[in-house]
Amino acid sequence: MYSTTSPYRIITVCTGNICRSPMAALMLTEAFEAEGLGKLAAVDSAGTTGYEVGHPIDPRAARVLTARHIASEDHIARKWRREWFLDRDLILALDVDHFGWLQEGAPDHASLEKVRMLRSFDPRMAGRSSLDLGIEDPWYGGHTDFDNTWALIKAAIPGIVQHTKAAITAAEKANEHQQVTSMS
Repeated sequence: MYSTTSPYRIITVCTGNICRSPMAALMLTEAFEAEGLGKLAAVDSAGTTGYEVGHPIDPRAARVLTARHIASEDHIARKWRREWFLDRDLILALDVDHFGWLQEGAPDHASLEKVRMLRSFDPRMAGRSSLDLGIEDPWYGGHTDFDNTWALIKAAIPGIVQHTKAAITAAEKANEHQQVTSMS
């Protein structure tokens, strides 16, 4: 369970960590900053494979982000580490295969409950099967595919921000309650 002693930690996960997951992480970071949650929420990203470890963000993903004034030049691809199940509060899969891979690798029920499809936070996707919530890998396509990836991620961001605010508020209330009961 999240506590107020550290930021609410979110990680976005795709295949190689050069397209979808860094786009999502950087877009979420910007959204949290805009909402005044920059110190209360932290976002990073990783890939399910080591294919792209050490590489920068895909230039087409960088183009989409730069067009919206989001810097991406510091991104370096990395591979998922098992211990992140324990120290992340929300684990966002970008596609169905990532979702299944993360679910399969979760070490316990608490970790499994942290794994969600990113698009499950898009209100237009409410009630849809996880099979309908994937964002296809734009790497195989062109600029339009990266623009579509941006749009699909963007539609889920308000829901993720709202979810994070609720988690932070709940942790603050639990902390206040704990302080009050310990003084009694």
